Amino acid sequence: MITRGPADWDPGALPDLSGRMYLVTGANAGLGYFASEKLAAAGAHVILSGRHPNRLAAAHDALEARVPGASVETLLLDVSNPGSIRAAAASVRGGLFSRSRLDGVLLNAGIVHTPRTRELTRDGRELVFATNALGHFVLAAELLTTLAKSAARREHSRLVWLGSVSTHLGIGEPTDFQLERRYEAWHAYVQSKLVVHALGIEADARLRAADVPVDSVVAHPGYSIGGRTEMVTGVNEPSRWKRLRDGVQPWAQSKKRGADALVRALTDPDVRGGEYWGPKFWTQGRTVRQRPSRWAADRDVRTRVWEECERLTGTEWPFARAARAAR
Repeated sequence: MITRGPADWDPGALPDLSGRMYLVTGANAGLGYFASEKLAAAGAHVILSGRHPNRLAAAHDALEARVPGASVETLLLDVSNPGSIRAAAASVRGGLFSRSRLDGVLLNAGIVHTPRTRELTRDGRELVFATNALGHFVLAAELLTTLAKSAARREHSRLVWLGSVSTHLGIGEPTDFQLERRYEAWHAYVQSKLVVHALGIEADARLRAADVPVDSVVAHPGYSIGGRTEMVTGVNEPSRWKRLRDGVQPWAQSKKRGADALVRALTDPDVRGGEYWGPKFWTQGRTVRQRPSRWAADRDVRTRVWEECERLTGTEWPFARAARAAR
């Protein structure tokens, strides 16, 4: 099931990322925050994005306090809202941030605790699917040319999609994408992550075919929970009960440790496009390369998933334009 990666990767000693810029979605809490903190500590400029201004401000302040000299900015971005996505992407493309380049995007934001009943976004899409998969499909398309331009200077840029260990739990091929026939909270989450996994691998195949020097990688954090994570004011403040409940789960790890897989997938030059990375023991452990889930490895399934996302979002990735931008 698992293919080992290079054993000398040290998540506590990242390569120097000075001069690089990364966008992290859902950066105001959890995995997104701790990934951002690790990137900033290695010298990268980080755009923290999220949909709540006050929570973003709290994360920004916490990161600056914990990483003296950190170079960070915030960006309002609601990945369930196509208008918000396009406005945020336009801000990045328009050079409104400290640097006019973009070396990578961590597509992290999403819904883990899914609603009990089916909910729709403003544009009529099932909420979990739209947030976890469709929004990032649109965001990646909007930023692809910018990533390709940056790749021309540094050999590659990278998209990292947030997978989940749940995609190996035997749920069938994604077909009822919007769960119109039947909605179950757990199924909504797992199917959305199957779609994300398929999109991440299919994106890389299409990028290679179009000669676009942007890698697409999928990474999962194992079973990373807040009660095992250090307290960060305004970012992670678990109650005593949550600490107790999460503390008796020996197969779990902290969200700070779970972020290691995401950061490695985003920054390690030994990682290749189309790969899948996560904790060695699936729910916890050092980051290694792993085999993708059954459906994500199926080319026909990936094609159907991609075409359905194109149809539902009205978005086609600008592969030809990105290839020209990278020359």
